[in-house]
Amino acid sequence: MIKIAPSALAVDFTKLGEEIKSADNSGADWHHLDIMDGHFVPNISFGPALVKTINKISDLYLDVHLMLSEPEKYFEDFKNAGADAITFHIEVHPDPREHLQTITNLGIQAGISLNPDATAEQVIPYLEYCDLLLVMSVFPWFGGQSCIGSSLDTIAQCRKYIDENNLQCLISVDGGVSPENAQTIIDAGADVLVMGSAFYKSSERKKIVESVHRLKRNK
Repeated sequence: MIKIAPSALAVDFTKLGEEIKSADNSGADWHHLDIMDGHFVPNISFGPALVKTINKISDLYLDVHLMLSEPEKYFEDFKNAGADAITFHIEVHPDPREHLQTITNLGIQAGISLNPDATAEQVIPYLEYCDLLLVMSVFPWFGGQSCIGSSLDTIAQCRKYIDENNLQCLISVDGGVSPENAQTIIDAGADVLVMGSAFYKSSERKKIVESVHRLKRNK
């Protein structure tokens, strides 16, 4: 079943507890938590304390995406805050094996992410060490951007490699994902859809989750 991971970056932070519970009650699978440092990306979001708060509110899987210049400094902090998976960017660590192993040694799942201007060739050599590949279909700083279509090629190339080599790595896609383009992204090879504005700005959150869960990849 295709998973849906609402992105907490899009919540109404004046109603954080209600928003997280709403996602839980909708039947969503994961919470996607974007951590931005104002350096690797120009925006700043939140840190381990908020992840810890969400972990207290929700029993869902917490997918922590580190958009940081030195993500390895914070692996343990986010694990202790409740992260079930941590991804960091290939742009920061072109050979990510050491850091993937560090995350795995913490007892949680490990992954890498790539921006829309990166290529599948940059990450394919490391997919055997990953539990998760996060493909950014927008440049990561502010929510509400439109999906960049060229990312579909990256998804498709990585899906082909994963399948041909019988790897266990999931492909997650973040950026401009909506019910309208979900099928196209799934057909390209996605296993997990991260939805921010499309989910949290909707009054039909349960219907969105149900519609995603009904979708299947057309091979």
